Amino acid sequence: MPLTSTKRALIAVTAIVCVLIAGLGIYLYRQRLVSPGTSGGSAPDLLSQLPSDAPAIGYIDVAALRKLHNSPLAALLGLTLPGPQSDREYAEFVRETGFDYSRDLDKVAIASWPQNLAVPAGSMGENRVLAIAEGRFDEQKIKAYALRTGKIVARGTQSLYEVPGNPTVYFVFRPDGRIALASGMNAEDLLAESSARSRDSAMQARIARVAGAPIFAAARTDSLPAGFYANFANSPQLERLARSVRGMSLAGQPDGDKFKMALDAECDSMTNALQLAALLDIFRMGASMALNDPKTRQQMTKEQAAFLAALINQVKVGRQDKWVRLTLDITPSMLGIPPAGSSDPPPAQRAPSR
Repeated sequence: MPLTSTKRALIAVTAIVCVLIAGLGIYLYRQRLVSPGTSGGSAPDLLSQLPSDAPAIGYIDVAALRKLHNSPLAALLGLTLPGPQSDREYAEFVRETGFDYSRDLDKVAIASWPQNLAVPAGSMGENRVLAIAEGRFDEQKIKAYALRTGKIVARGTQSLYEVPGNPTVYFVFRPDGRIALASGMNAEDLLAESSARSRDSAMQARIARVAGAPIFAAARTDSLPAGFYANFANSPQLERLARSVRGMSLAGQPDGDKFKMALDAECDSMTNALQLAALLDIFRMGASMALNDPKTRQQMTKEQAAFLAALINQVKVGRQDKWVRLTLDITPSMLGIPPAGSSDPPPAQRAPSR
């Protein structure tokens, strides 16, 4: 079932973070920004609102990205444009609720409890997700719009709004004006849980490494779903190295018209880190050779081949102590975004050819 306009707008924060964390985190798999051992800054206050036991934490400062007119990622997300008004359904939502994420969303923090890394397109499956957003929301209009297809459900002393979909989304407005949204298994419980407990020191350290960036994420990887390791069943060495990764830290930082992305994989030993770095470098070189094969290129569009070529050329593999790092500079051309000053709109904004 495709996402409805209601859920798409109400959980715009989830969609944005999923693009950043799931898309880049899984697609690139390992990278980071701040050098190991260097504190990235103080953790934003919004993170304290998330449950302390979440194995994956993400954060995006949308307001900061919105100000960066040369940022390719901000342009891709529609944050430097008037808004995704080309989508009639979304435009109607904006008129009815007064909320446009490209204008009204400022910050978002997200916590995730992955149950399965392979889920159908357009669905979160049973993966539990909690997002807390800060911005400008017309509470009464959004509630009224949600009740067109949803309903109010009682959870203790709270009244939650339930919006049907795949999966069902629950949300509640908090006294401080923020909005909390949850989906997945027992999602209602996430909106009622207290976040008073402290995070474990290892997770806190991962967050501190990248907290100075406008986009970052940190995750424990010592308890991934069993299905993840099944992918390495035919390669004991790969499975051993995958299991040696104890955590990852992802960060992104604008730099002129580039967007620097990086994520460190923290291994359980220097030996495993060295082997993982070497293996990743071999994979990168192998991918470059495969891409030069005409048969491989015939299976792709010119745009896909160009993107992958740029990606392979840009990715750098590094290692320091127990950390393995991939870094990548995302450029406007890689994302199909016209250079600054160009009159051509981004691909998502262009009218379809007739």
